[in-house]
Amino acid sequence: MKKIEKERGSVFCGASVWDVLRETLERCKPSKVFVLVDENTEIHCLPIFTKQMPTHFLFQTITIPSGEIHKTISTCTTVWQQMSDLGADRNSVLINLGGGVVTDLGGFVASTFKRGIEFLNIPTSLLAMVDASIGGKNGVDLGHLKNQVGVIRNPMAVFVCIEFLKTVPKEQITSGYAEMLKHGLIASEAYWNALKDFDVRDAKLTEKFIWESIEIKNEVVTKDPTEKNLRKTLNYGHTLGHAIESYCLENSDKKTLLHGEAIAIGMILANYLSAQLKNFPQKKLEQTTKIFLSIYKRYDFSEHDIEQIIQLLKFDKKNTDGNVNFVLLEDFNRYIIDQQIDNELIRSAFNFYKNFKN
Repeated sequence: MKKIEKERGSVFCGASVWDVLRETLERCKPSKVFVLVDENTEIHCLPIFTKQMPTHFLFQTITIPSGEIHKTISTCTTVWQQMSDLGADRNSVLINLGGGVVTDLGGFVASTFKRGIEFLNIPTSLLAMVDASIGGKNGVDLGHLKNQVGVIRNPMAVFVCIEFLKTVPKEQITSGYAEMLKHGLIASEAYWNALKDFDVRDAKLTEKFIWESIEIKNEVVTKDPTEKNLRKTLNYGHTLGHAIESYCLENSDKKTLLHGEAIAIGMILANYLSAQLKNFPQKKLEQTTKIFLSIYKRYDFSEHDIEQIIQLLKFDKKNTDGNVNFVLLEDFNRYIIDQQIDNELIRSAFNFYKNFKN
């Protein structure tokens, strides 16, 4: 079993995670245990969890609707009320069993219910395993604006079991893959190159790559837990990526993009901006763009779409003093934070994305 042991937020991965989970619960002796799931993980993942727990283990299930559109304060209110009705107290534990929406929202619910109860994350999607469930960011969207309300608080622990990936649709695997590719860009060109062999059907290799992403993210958040400097690199491609994701969520005439699909576009744009402003190598810009476009279908943005996306940038969480702050790269693992970009150059980046011949 692979493990990163910390005072809070330890991460465990491998066949023995269930033993550690049972030991963790026995040690903290909760008054009640609640398991938060969405409509999909209730069907596909809860039976796996239940099978691994002792027959005498008692818990109560709380189910939320699936999808980013339900990552809201309204959903939190429903969960808080259900927990209260079911007799939750300050010694209760919430287990978040699901993808990024469940772990983000569940962590926020637990961190604020009765001013904070303990919670554990069991990520079931690739995105949650390599990114969302790790690092202590918990929160919800404000309308169509991503992650505008939340807190930074680590779970007691995170338990990664790749068996859950068998329950995940292919497009969700592809979505999580984008965050792994991001880890390669910001931290390790060797990892980026190795990821070209990623195949979720190869369990041993999948676990190896997932763990490498976890180690990259853990190193970053350990050095900068409150996002003053280094942790901002984890937002590479997310400034425009989140604006694209929000715009598509907001407009019913647009195809809704999964998080990783939007972030993949954001990284192509960020790589172009990096090449224009920070001399990110042109050859690597072309190589990385070809790889992204071989995995993620190109999305058509009109001039109107692009202007609306640019307008949404003012809501990005990294903004300071009215400035939209980007993370750019000089090369793999050579980052520069808090960069302001002229809107005309952003339009050029979209033009590059639209016309790139792959």
